[in-house]
Parts: sequence; C-alpha cells; structure tokens
Amino acid sequence: MRDITLRQLRYFDALSRHGHFGRAAEACAISQPALSVQIKELEESLGTPLFERSARQVRLTGFGEEVSGRVRAILRSVDELGDMARASQDRLAGRLRIGVIPTIAPYLLPAIIGRLTRDHAGLDIRVRETVTPKLIHELEEGRLDTAIVALPISEPAFTEVALFSEEFVLVRPKTDEGKPVPNREALREMRLLLLEEGHCFRDQALSFCAINSTLPRELLDGSSLTTLVQMVSAGIGVTLIPEMAVPVETRSASVALARFDAPRPKRTIGMIWRKTTPLAGQLAHVADAVKAAAGVGVGERRPGAEQGRP
Repeated sequence: MRDITLRQLRYFDALSRHGHFGRAAEACAISQPALSVQIKELEESLGTPLFERSARQVRLTGFGEEVSGRVRAILRSVDELGDMARASQDRLAGRLRIGVIPTIAPYLLPAIIGRLTRDHAGLDIRVRETVTPKLIHELEEGRLDTAIVALPISEPAFTEVALFSEEFVLVRPKTDEGKPVPNREALREMRLLLLEEGHCFRDQALSFCAINSTLPRELLDGSSLTTLVQMVSAGIGVTLIPEMAVPVETRSASVALARFDAPRPKRTIGMIWRKTTPLAGQLAHVADAVKAAAGVGVGERRPGAEQGRP
C-alpha cells in the first residue's frame, strides 16, 4: 500500500462533508480535477472505493463511512499539535476560529474583533456565524476553537465560561406605546413573532411565555431579528429581542420598546471550548477580551435608555 498523505485525508474529509466534488474543491482552494486525482489515489492506496459517484451526488460507501470517523480523529489530532505549539507561546497569535450565534454576531463582533486585533498583533481571527447545534458539532470535531453562545450548553466535553447577562426587550407597534406591558399570560394570546426553528433565542422566548413549541398556534417565524422588528413595525405582531440588539434593530423601525415586570426574561452569554484543547489558557484571555468588549457595548447602550429607550 502506498503512503497515505495528510493532504489526501483533508481532501477526503472535505468531500465527505460536502458530498460534491466542486464544493469540496472550492473549500480546499484547489481545482476539481486535482481533488479527484487525490481521492482516486487514496482509494487505490486503500484498495477499495470510498465514494459512490453519480451525476448529481457523491456518497460515502459503507467502508467510507467507517474511514470518515477515523480520518476526522486524525485531522483533529494533527490540528491539536498546532494548538500545542501556539499554547507554548507567551502571546496569543496565529489562527483563532471563533463561532458565534446570529443573535450575538452583528452586535458584538465588531467590538470583539477590534479589541482582539488591537491587543494581539498577528492574530488571524476567523469567524463562523450559525446556530448553536451546528457550532457545538463543529467545536466537537475540532473545526472551531471556541464559540460564543447562550448558556448553559450542558455538554460534559466543554468548558463553559459565563461572560455577562442581558435582558429581553418587548418590541411592539408604535401605536402601542404607553400601553400597559403585557405579562407572560397576556403575551401568549398575542401574535408573537419568533426566529425560525434552530435558534436558541426562539426557545428562550417560548420558555418565558410558557408556550409549548409543539402545540399549533399563531406564531410567525423570521430568519433574523431584523426581519422580526420590521414585521412589528408593519403592525403584524410583537416580538422579543435581546438588549444588545436594540440600538441596531430599532434605529429605523417605527416601534415601541418596553421592559417586562420582574422577573424579567434574560439570557447568559458565555464562551465554550473543548476541555481537551491545549489552548485553554489562551481562550481564557480571549474570554476576558470578549467580556471587556461587551462592557463597552453595554456602556454605549445605556444612554439610549435616558432618551426613552428601555
């Protein structure tokens, strides 16, 4: 059997994830013919096909499925060698892959990236924005170093570090300004606009309202907080948004904001990373930087409260 190269394993992993030669080649930044040649050589080295090829799709064979898990473990171990080298340095440098959920990314990322790049010259920050389940999966597989999410995650393989808490704000049409703030029982009877399935913020809003997500009711879903707020502005219903989103999302919307009576709904924002990562010490410094960046954001938001904002 010819020697199997690390490059072939990375190409195999990309093709198994994307199920398409063109997309896998693009992800690996090589040409499709070059990828095909490497995959073919890998199959010849192993003496058996790894993929079933059709005109529209590429699918792992049974043997390919078995190989896939081992290959990802190998690649994760190789990546951890680089992490160990970075961990041995006195300063934070090199590649840092951060995952962020969509209800945080637009509002805190500019401050976070600005602070990290200012304090750590040479840091190569790569951001992945997606929903929590995908971030957890990619973190488990070693494709991310850390993620900024709503806690708790309650995954035994992860370290969780709480950073700060923030309240949820009620957004309703401008015509409702000055009206009594509905309690959770009254909110259940209103047309509530929520993020689509998969967003943890949706689940948190449903939990506050004590709404069973499996029961049919008049809920309208949106793909982003921007969409929800604009729908409220059009008089379609009401929604909840996190406090950090208020300055951005309500700037050009004709809506009224209100805070709930105690106990107010809120969420805890934190960072998670694998307990086995050699970068734990460096990631703790990143957590401090994120917390400091969020502190600046909170300070900037409070003047809005004095001008009629919640």
